Amino acid sequence: MIDAWSEPFILRALAAGIAVALVAAPLGCFVVWRRMAYFGDTLSHSALLGVALGVVLSLNPMLGVLIAAMLCGLLLLVLQRFGEFASDTILGILAHSTLATGVVVLSFFEQVRVDLFVYLFGDILAVAGGDLLWIALGAVVVLGALAALWRPLLATTVSPDLAQVEGVPVLAVRVAFILLLAVVVAVAMQIVGILLITALLIIPPATARRLAGSPVQMAVIAAGSAALSIVCGLAASLGWDTPAGPSMVVTAALLFVVTLLGSAAYAR
Repeated sequence: MIDAWSEPFILRALAAGIAVALVAAPLGCFVVWRRMAYFGDTLSHSALLGVALGVVLSLNPMLGVLIAAMLCGLLLLVLQRFGEFASDTILGILAHSTLATGVVVLSFFEQVRVDLFVYLFGDILAVAGGDLLWIALGAVVVLGALAALWRPLLATTVSPDLAQVEGVPVLAVRVAFILLLAVVVAVAMQIVGILLITALLIIPPATARRLAGSPVQMAVIAAGSAALSIVCGLAASLGWDTPAGPSMVVTAALLFVVTLLGSAAYAR
């Protein structure tokens, strides 16, 4: 077990997982504050369409997922602004239609072998050096953009109308937030998979919510919780031969339960 941690592919997996955790958790705080959990789920569903797009256009799957997630998020903004349906209805339509379209498109390329299990549930142990470079680059870009947008994002989260009065470009901030989420979905896809990305965005911030006294504290604690989930989940996967991505999500869920019970006991 100890010798396994010195293997290069384990170290790459650990570095990639922590990089994604440090990005997804702080961004996920805004998803929790804005009550947009289903939106994150919609973006993750669109990732399979991005995989199909990558196959059709001979692109890197991560790039295809990034394009599909961005288009899906921007389409949501357009439909919300000019459509007559509620947001949850639009999200449901986009989530299931993009997922189904991706499966249908991939079915036409029988000569191309696509391991849907890997895309759905991730394979962090298969992260190569080139993948790690993409993940690190995406993490740096998102963290830098999030730091620059922190105050406008907080202002539009608390009160979009008040932020508009104060001169904050609300629509531009919303677009930037969606694009950042799309980058995180593309980066995290190989780590935890399409179906589990939302869990990485939601569970660590939910864990941090009861422990933090300010938005910055919540983002920091969420990032720490997510990183701990990555390390412990990877250790569980190596020790018990369980799937790495789901093991990380289960670990994150257990941390949430522990903090929930601990805060309840402290309150009593």
